[in-house]
Formats: sequence, C-alpha cells, structure tokens
Amino acid sequence: MKVGVFSSKPYDIEFFSRFGINAGFELDFLESRLAPETRTLVSPYDAVCVFVNDVIDDAVLTMLEACDVGHVALRCSGFNNVDLDRAKQLGISVSRVPAYSPQAVAEHTVSLILTLNRKLHKAYNRVKEGNFSLDGLLGYDMHGKTVGIVGTGAIGQATLRILMGFGCQVICVDPYPADAVEQLGARYVNWKTLLRESDIISLHCPLTRESQHMIDAAAIEQMKDGVVLINTSRGALVDTRAVVAALKSHKIAQLGLDVYEMESELFFQDRSCEVIQDDVFQRLSTFHNVLITGHQGFFTYEAMEQIAKTTLDNLQAFFAGQVNQQTFI
Repeated sequence: MKVGVFSSKPYDIEFFSRFGINAGFELDFLESRLAPETRTLVSPYDAVCVFVNDVIDDAVLTMLEACDVGHVALRCSGFNNVDLDRAKQLGISVSRVPAYSPQAVAEHTVSLILTLNRKLHKAYNRVKEGNFSLDGLLGYDMHGKTVGIVGTGAIGQATLRILMGFGCQVICVDPYPADAVEQLGARYVNWKTLLRESDIISLHCPLTRESQHMIDAAAIEQMKDGVVLINTSRGALVDTRAVVAALKSHKIAQLGLDVYEMESELFFQDRSCEVIQDDVFQRLSTFHNVLITGHQGFFTYEAMEQIAKTTLDNLQAFFAGQVNQQTFI
C-alpha cells in the first residue's frame, strides 16, 4: 500500500517518517500541491495525504477514483478545500485531524494581539538600530478589555481561557454553545452585540458557505471605532478588500492575520526573491498596524506530533476497512 503525501515540507517528512516506521504502508513525499494541474501524479497511490491548500475538487476526485485512490487523509482540521459531496458520490472516504493542539493556535492568537498592542515588532527593530525612543510604542492594558470570540470549539475555548487570565471580559458567538464557556466566566451574545461591544474580535470558526466573508463591510460598520481584528482560522472568513478600506478609514486600528483568503498562491513557500503579484496582499503589508504570519499558528512540536499520529491512524483505519467516527467526515 502506498500513500502520496502532497505539499510535503521538511517538517512533514521528519514527523511522519518518525511515527510511520511501523505503519504498514509506504509514504511517498511530494513537494507538489495536489490540484487539477497535478492530479496525474496520483496514479501510483492507494491513498493521498493533503494539507490546507491542496485542491480536492470534482476534477481531482474524478481522477482519484479513476486511479483507484480510495481515501483522502487531511493532515489538518479544516476541510473546506474538499468537495465532500462529490467524494461521497465516488465512494472516496475522507479523514481529518479534528484536534491536534488547540493551545498552539490559541497561544499564537494571543501572541498576535500582544505584539500589535505593545508594538513588539517595531520595538525589536528600533533597538537593533540603537533607537530607544518610546514615541509611537504606546499600548493599552488588556485587563478590562472586551474580547469577542467567534467560534467556541477547542481553539476558541483555549483562547478565551488565556484571555480570561489577563482579566478580559469575554463574549462569544457560536451556533452550538458549550457549557464550559459560561462555566469559565464568558458569556454568549448575538452577532450584532459581539460586533458592537468588542474591543478585540478573534475568529475561531470553520469556513463554510454561511461563514464566508462574515467580516464584510456591513459587519465592520457595526464594530467599535478602533477595533482590533484577529484571524487565525480561515482566510476567507474575512473580506480582505473591506478590511483594507476599514484600515484606511481607521475603523480597524490593528489587524493580525495568520491566514489570508488567497494564501494558496503565497504561503508555505519562499517567495523572497519574487515579485508578489497579489496587489491586495501587498497593500495589506504596507500598513504599520497590520501583522501577518504565514499560517504558522498550528506549528508547534506537540501539534506536529499529534497531526502525524492521527493522520497515520486514519490511514491505518482506512486500509483495515474501518471507519473512525471522530476523524472520518
């Protein structure tokens, strides 16, 4: 049995090779992203393993079925890049890693907030240049600020726990409320209330047809002047052009992104010697009050271990003819 591991990076090879020694199948690591133009690469494999920016659409799934590839193993939690209905029609099973390290993304989220607030990135560069002036580095106390958490799954709950430790007032929105949230001292409100009352808004929900561009011009208009917006979930939750306009008008005071709606053409690659063609991204990067990281929120040792182990378990279950109700979609 052979598995094609697409979009492979050195860290994928390290962790999957370490835990896949006795998996009972062969892993073949490919740098190429799985997409319509690279779908012909799948023919040697019985299953494929993919990441967030691989495209598993109708064309790719049809090719997988024609090549007798019976399983798509996502090594991530989100599955918006997979046409699940078509996969089901073709009899191709799909698995994911629903929880690896909620703390990893939560801690990265708070890191973005703190860095923007206390302008640590600017301070670092100043001191390196021998500039010890404090002008322009004024921040605010986190204590007492109202933070709106959109999505209270494992990552949202881990984030609110950290923020409660700072003394923040945390309000939440989720169509499926969790008892643990209110037990921790946060409270659920409606969408309009969260937009209206939050000093900081942090997104922790999946990308669906309903949530795409949930942060659009209309939503931004309802926010406080000078709001801080953080997205470590999925890029297309945010209408980037609307956010650029809000940054220009000072409606949004600070923006922290670990994801971007057109990231598949940019992230996880070294493009430092290229001219980036995405004008919207380039405009975002010119703002002094915008901090962008390249989808690294998940990237901790503990998370990589769990991702590798769960993905390999899912593949073993597929080859054994078993279905894990918690990880198969």
